[in-house]
Amino acid sequence: MTLTSAVNSAKSVFSNVGEQSSVISKNIANTSNVNYVRRAAVIMTTPQGSQVITTERAQDEALQRKMFMSMSDSSGQDTLLQGLESLKSILGGNDYQLAPSTYMAQLYDSLEAYAAKPGELSLAQSAIATAQDVATSLNNASTAVQALRADADKNIESDVAKLNSLLAQLKVANDSVVNQTAIGGDPNNALDQRDTLVKGISEIVGITVVKRDNNDLVLYTSDGTTLFETEPRKVTFAATNGYGAATVGNQVYVDGAPITSGKNGNTSAQGSLAALVQLRDDVAPVFQKQLDEVARALITVFKETAAANPDMPGLFTWSGGTVPAAGTTVPGIAGSIKVNPALLSSAGGNPTLLRDGGINGAAYVKNTTAGSGYSEQLSKFLVSLDGDMVFDPTTQLDASSSVMTFATDSVGWLEQYRSSATNGSENKTAMLLQSQQAYSDKTSVSLDEELSLLLDVEQSYKAATKLVTAVDEMLQALIAMAG
Repeated sequence: MTLTSAVNSAKSVFSNVGEQSSVISKNIANTSNVNYVRRAAVIMTTPQGSQVITTERAQDEALQRKMFMSMSDSSGQDTLLQGLESLKSILGGNDYQLAPSTYMAQLYDSLEAYAAKPGELSLAQSAIATAQDVATSLNNASTAVQALRADADKNIESDVAKLNSLLAQLKVANDSVVNQTAIGGDPNNALDQRDTLVKGISEIVGITVVKRDNNDLVLYTSDGTTLFETEPRKVTFAATNGYGAATVGNQVYVDGAPITSGKNGNTSAQGSLAALVQLRDDVAPVFQKQLDEVARALITVFKETAAANPDMPGLFTWSGGTVPAAGTTVPGIAGSIKVNPALLSSAGGNPTLLRDGGINGAAYVKNTTAGSGYSEQLSKFLVSLDGDMVFDPTTQLDASSSVMTFATDSVGWLEQYRSSATNGSENKTAMLLQSQQAYSDKTSVSLDEELSLLLDVEQSYKAATKLVTAVDEMLQALIAMAG
């Protein structure tokens, strides 16, 4: 080795050490940054000696795709579960103490007590008060269900705005990646930024990631609709102001194609948008139908009948003022059901009309002798509460059962749906954590590893320093010999 080649080798080492130290320092500074992917200086032997030719970014596209999918699945499942937990809280939480079925059981007991002693006014008043609790429970539940739908609609609007913002930012980051790659520059910072944006997008909508020349990125939704290709596709949604039982929410469109709603408790929804649509357009409306069918059935059970006269609402009435047809849901009836004012002492009514009949006039009186021991009408109500009725099959419950059973099954339906969603959430969260850990193991910074590399770089620097010192001593010796 000549002195010149020795000096060139030392210069090469110093240059490489500088590049390596810079990369390692940046890695160490981002140890706790979850959106940073580890870099490594790649050294190759060239005719000019060993040189750092590029800074390589640790990446595993297969693990990354799996992580994006897991994020979409977990986000959709958690969104659905949160909505179901809200429905559960409407009914009073774990014990369902505010559920209509709970108050209906109390009404049944009150009617039994009144039927046993039909001459006691206090028992009549107690039965009416319990009936008011049933009506209030249905009113409150119906109002809360529609509020849940309205909240879901607002969250959809918020998610759509956020998604459009992320897609706009993705264009800037993707253009930077493509340009830097094309000119042989360093696209790593832009790649980190782009991956962070794609993570955020995957939590809102399920995606498929495709890479093209120059690191160009294309995104498709899980339905196959183009979400981003050079330019972001427009995601559109028109919010609805106020929800009632018959209100139909607007679709969410990606590039003109509607987003598909999730299905089932262990939902197929990928991303929060599909889960919010499922809550707004599937889960909540079905539960509303169940509430409406309970209200309709109660009005039917306690209706007043008379020969040659139409059936009329008795204990319970509603804004429509009629006895609804059997087996068909009346949208929103649970929100307007109430105890007939003719029975309320506070409104000047007579509670004993529940026993005697005649809420709708003399033609409907059953206790024609005005006997205080008459209980036939009350007994008939008790039998009807336990008797089979026809219900709308779109409620996803048994189309033929008693109203008491139907109301209890409604709670069971919600609990089964929520239980399935809970299990799905646990499984999908575990899958997300596993995929994140696998990706992190491949791409994140290990402080111990970086410090070890730093020691290696230090040793290279020391070796180059010794080489320069040796060359310097030899040159001084040569100069001294030359005199």
